[in-house]
Order: sequence, then C-alpha cells, then structure tokens
Amino acid sequence: MARLIFVTGTSSSVAEGSGTWVGISVLRDAIVALGHEVEIISRPLNVSRLGFNIRIRKTLRSLQADAVVGFDLDGVFAPRSLRHIAAIKGVLADEARHERGVNRIVLAIEALLERRHVRRADRVITSSNYSAGQIVKFYGIDREKIAVVPEPIDLDAWQRALSEAAREEGPPRILTVAHLYPRKGVDTLLRAFANISTTATLRIVGAGPERNRLEHLAQTLGLNARVYFLGHLPFRDLVAEYRNATIFALPTEQEGFGIVFLEAMASGLPIVATRVAAVPEVVADGLLVDPGDEPALTQAIEKLLGDTNLRESLGNAGRECVKQFAADVVARKFLDAIPSSA
Repeated sequence: MARLIFVTGTSSSVAEGSGTWVGISVLRDAIVALGHEVEIISRPLNVSRLGFNIRIRKTLRSLQADAVVGFDLDGVFAPRSLRHIAAIKGVLADEARHERGVNRIVLAIEALLERRHVRRADRVITSSNYSAGQIVKFYGIDREKIAVVPEPIDLDAWQRALSEAAREEGPPRILTVAHLYPRKGVDTLLRAFANISTTATLRIVGAGPERNRLEHLAQTLGLNARVYFLGHLPFRDLVAEYRNATIFALPTEQEGFGIVFLEAMASGLPIVATRVAAVPEVVADGLLVDPGDEPALTQAIEKLLGDTNLRESLGNAGRECVKQFAADVVARKFLDAIPSSA
C-alpha cells in the first residue's frame, strides 16, 4: 500500500476552482478505492497561494509518505527529502498567453513558480501530450521526465445521476460548460449562435471574469430570449443540463485537457469543439473547427441540429471513448507513473 500526500492551492469550490478540484478529488477517491492512502493538504481560504506554499514546507517535512504530489505550482517548496511529483493540470505559462489584464499578470507570476516546481520534481505528470510539449517549451525540462496520464471521470456517479435526471420538453439545447475566461471562446460561440436560424437555445454554465462582457455581447446580438447564463450549478443540476442538451459546444482557444468533454461524452452528447491544443487528444469523435472560425462553428452546429443520426452516432462513439478515462483506469496509470523507488 502506498501513502501519498496531495498538495493543492485550488479551491474545493468548483465555482472558484474550475474543473481542477473535480479532477483531484476523483483521482484521490479512485486511488483510495484501489487500497492506497491519500491525504489532501489544501489551501485555507484566508491564505494566499504563495503563503500557503511557504507555510506547508514545515508541515510536509514532518509527514511520512511514499510521495508528495503537488498540483500545478503547489508544492513548489516541498523539502527535497521527500519523493516529489509535480502534477500539472494546466500549463500556467501557456494559459497566460490567452488572457489579458490582471489575470494575465497573475498567471505569468504563478508560471514562474510552476517552472521552479517542475524543475525540482523527481517526476512530472501531466494530462495530455500537448501539455507535455508546452512544459518542455516554457519550462525547459527533458521530455523524458514527463509522464502523460489523462484526467479521470467517475463514470459510475455520472451514470447514476443521469438516470435520475428528469427529461424536459422544449426546443433543442446547445450546452457549454466552462469557467468564463477569454480563452474559452464563449464569445465566438455567441456570435456563431447568432447566425443559427432555428429555435434552439444556448445554455451557458459557469462563472468567471468574462460573464458581464458575455452577457452584454448576447444583448447586443439580440439573443436575450435564446441564451441563458446559468452560473455555477450544483452537481445534480449540472447533470440535468447535460441530460437535456442536444449538443455540447466549446470553441476553446487553449485547453490542457478539458474534463467537460468527458462529461459530455458520458452523457452521450455529440461535441462541437476546436482543433487546438489538447482537444483532438480528448475528443476523438466530434466535429472540430479552427479556433475563432465563427462560420465553421455555425455550420457544424447546424449540421448536428439537422441530422439526428449523426448526433446519435457521435454520442454513442463518445460513450465508448470515455471508458478509457474511467477513474479506476486513470488511477492505475497515475500510480504506475510514479517512480518505483517512491
């Protein structure tokens, strides 16, 4: 039996921490189910991320574990006496390029700490070949030091929740789920949706700094009656949105992996996304367009809305594809990626 310590400064509130906390907690539960021990050390809400990492150094020195797994920049100051794994969910230096203003500055500063983190670690684990390449590019480490292990999804929990969600009547629904940052491309989706002449509605789940701007854009495009900004939803309500959607669409400009694509596949939804970053690694069966290409995005959505057989075919293919990301499968791969001397 292995004993691992997970270190994360990501909020356990999904509304604040996006999909990162979901991925960490699902992985933790799956490793525990395999008979191992995992302790999570997370950041208190009243402590800065930098302060958290400085303070836990002393705590980690006093703990006994086979390995410390620090997510993203967290664990950057872990004592060298412990076997140390840097688990990179999203390459911060890459994300910073697609942001602006304060968010870009914060990400750029955090990327310096993440760079130090991966250089000090005994092994780096990341979720896609794309992210592995970006780590090499921005942080200058040897590719052989990096193992690729995808994000997990708790398929049992999703299947149970989907079976319990009520079916609702109404016009076709296009669903997107994202933390509302510029790089998620929701503005592109709104402009593409404005050119769709059917009665379909667009439902946007998520919170973030772009929400006010996106709501204003929807109003400017005359979409108020057809676009719904739902904010952050609890799990059951989120599952109900997937259950009642017709299409899942996310024209992201940068994605280190994309747990929401796994959620869409588990729900049997056809996916429209972008041919960029890690998306083609995750979405093997979907309609992919170039980022920012509004006419192509409109065409892809209209094609799916008008073709029931294609929607069913892509949805079924997604249900099969997502099985490789089942939590128990990914947990075994994650444990295998940790050096045997840990």
